[in-house]
Amino acid sequence: MTAPDRPDRDGEPPVAAADLRIPPTAPGLRIGLLGGSFNPPHRGHFHVAETALARLGLDALWVMVTPGNPLKPRDDLPSLATRIDAARRLMDHPRITVTAFEAHFGSPYTWRTVERLAAMHPQVRFVWVMGADNLASFHRWQHWRRIAGTVPIAVIDRPGASMTPLSAPAALAYARHRLPEIDAARLADRPAPAWTFLHAPRNALSSTDLRRRGLAG
Repeated sequence: MTAPDRPDRDGEPPVAAADLRIPPTAPGLRIGLLGGSFNPPHRGHFHVAETALARLGLDALWVMVTPGNPLKPRDDLPSLATRIDAARRLMDHPRITVTAFEAHFGSPYTWRTVERLAAMHPQVRFVWVMGADNLASFHRWQHWRRIAGTVPIAVIDRPGASMTPLSAPAALAYARHRLPEIDAARLADRPAPAWTFLHAPRNALSSTDLRRRGLAG
């Protein structure tokens, strides 16, 4: 029996039941995890996703649209269903799956997500993917060391962020676990903690700037 769509917040469009399920996977697959509010999704997000797929030897990448970032206000946050739809239109790639299964997990915290995925699928090689701007504040994420100790992390360069994130508390704390960029395709096979920093052609778009200007991605 197909489960009914579930409402987002009160009075907002429902989220399709399929979007609340963990996407199909199989033992041995290498899967990137790119999480965020995607408010709005933009070409910068797609740039990070494409770079991860090209450089990390991934079989697939899951774009995880979250109910909301615990470190950001939710006053201007569109419904989850609206953001899923926008992300899906942008992330048109055969190896990218847009999903919102974190809403079904019932927790907004990344450490809970990666620990649960690792426990449910121990033979899948998950890699957490993020832009370099997120590395600069990674030490503010709840139980960030548990994230780093659960899955390898790939950090993708972002405009204006190349040097600052590499001197951030998280980068310094795990400096000896950094994999050279030339070996990035081996990251998924490395036990956590392990991370790499990938330089790539930069895309200067940001969701904050787009919201400020009232533009879509």
